[in-house]
Amino acid sequence: MNKEILKLAIPNILANLSVPIVSLVDVALMGHLSSEAFILAIGFGIMIFNFIYWGFGFLRMGVTGITAQNEGKKDVAETYRVLFRGLIVAFVGALLLFIFKNYLLDLALLLIDSTPAVNQEISIYFNTRIYAAPATIGLYAFIGWFMGKQNAVIPMIVTIAVNVMNAGLSYYLVTQYSMGTTGVALGTVVAQYLGFILAVVFFILYFSKQITASAFKNVLQYNAIKDFLLVNSDIFIRTLCLIFTLSFFKIYSGKEGLIIGAANILLLEFIGIAAYGIDGFAFAAESISGKYFGANNKLLLKKAIRYCFYWGFGLGFIYGLTFLLFGEHLLYTLSSQVEVIELAKKYLWWLVLFPILSVVAFVWDGVFIGVTASRAMRNTMLFATFIVFLPAYYILHPYLKNDALWAALILFIAARGLAQTVIARRVVYNRP
Repeated sequence: MNKEILKLAIPNILANLSVPIVSLVDVALMGHLSSEAFILAIGFGIMIFNFIYWGFGFLRMGVTGITAQNEGKKDVAETYRVLFRGLIVAFVGALLLFIFKNYLLDLALLLIDSTPAVNQEISIYFNTRIYAAPATIGLYAFIGWFMGKQNAVIPMIVTIAVNVMNAGLSYYLVTQYSMGTTGVALGTVVAQYLGFILAVVFFILYFSKQITASAFKNVLQYNAIKDFLLVNSDIFIRTLCLIFTLSFFKIYSGKEGLIIGAANILLLEFIGIAAYGIDGFAFAAESISGKYFGANNKLLLKKAIRYCFYWGFGLGFIYGLTFLLFGEHLLYTLSSQVEVIELAKKYLWWLVLFPILSVVAFVWDGVFIGVTASRAMRNTMLFATFIVFLPAYYILHPYLKNDALWAALILFIAARGLAQTVIARRVVYNRP
């Protein structure tokens, strides 16, 4: 069991860790420019696209869970139909983003309510990066499908390739051509399209020979599309809640002041590193729980979940210890703004708690996706967001100020894990 979990988890951890590296490079490039306004601008720009693209993250998660269950049932043709449906949704979604992009930018700037200088840089970043939409969303469908087919190596190669190209191109365009925010965004656009082409090449090389004529039948069947969208709508709402929470954190960080806002943006990069690493075991939980659930093997399902938690906690403690011992040194790699770094050091201790507490929520997310218990996952996220996070912030802010944001975030992640643990017996172990 350990071998099976690590076979799925390790490639995902390696791939996932390349994702926040891109964000780290972007923030570091802006952090060494002349003003902390650049840090805020890139932080808000990344936030906007997290909101947009993570909103389509339901494709990756939904495709993984449904594909894994059909893989467990040995229904090969249906696994291909799931991919085709996912790609159709991806390209329709990208088309809608192009149509409404101006309205999305206006809304984002209205909600962020920052200074004219920051808004200008955000607009430059947005109007360039939006053109990556078809490739970015299409990659979600491909990566989710590869994972559902129990292949974690191809997603690892594609993800690492995309993020290495992204970081390299952004660095080159900013340092060699002084393109600033435009260079950071353009590097992302080019890397996403190259990554999508790479995913198509892998699909053709390793999976196209298995396609039969029946795989193209009933791709647009009403009941199948309805079930696909129903599962994904729950994941979509769950993801929107997560994005809302992180966006709220960033926006209200900026309202605490330019220096505090920039400090929180730097610290959130560490949160991203921990989240993406631990998510490797969540991805493994998606694939392996979906397979055993589809095969109706509850004994191996329980064993797989238990082992995913063991490995997740081990990694969480390593992250917490790393932030405790080396967090201050890592801050200096992200920015030369001494005032920002000195302020960020005061809140560094919050980061020690996050990786450990997040393991429960992340692994359960993977399990719930794998067994397609999407409604339960959605409800626990709604509870953590609107019953815990928001009230905690507004109650604590008059007394704790910026610490209230961090306390609310920690309570949010703890509430998610606790709620999922309480209902897991009903929606996972005793589900017919």
